[in-house]
Amino acid sequence: MLADARARLQRLSPRAAYQAVLWGRALLVDVRPAAQRREQGEIDPRLGALVLERVDLEWRLDPRSPSRIEAASYELPVVVLDAEGTTSSLAADSLQRLGLTAATDVVGGFAAWRRQGMPVRTPDAARG
Repeated sequence: MLADARARLQRLSPRAAYQAVLWGRALLVDVRPAAQRREQGEIDPRLGALVLERVDLEWRLDPRSPSRIEAASYELPVVVLDAEGTTSSLAADSLQRLGLTAATDVVGGFAAWRRQGMPVRTPDAARG
């Protein structure tokens, strides 16, 4: 299932995802559960990443949903990020099946994002 999903994605490296978000070309969506974000750290809030736990992703980004976020549209380039880059591939594929054809994910997830020096807020800083 994972290989099948990834065959339909043009996955991004952490640096390519960061640049897409920085240049206003994509919306970064962190689907990690709150406990993982507390433990691992968060995407730097200045990037404007949207935090949507995996269970909420489709109904919040589906342009037909009455509970969609304001930015939801079929043209919206969404980059999904999880802890390791596995659930995010399945999630991005699900968004593509909804019609968000530019949806993709970050290779290696938050672990790779952090390892490659992309901006994060560490767990200690997130606590206050």
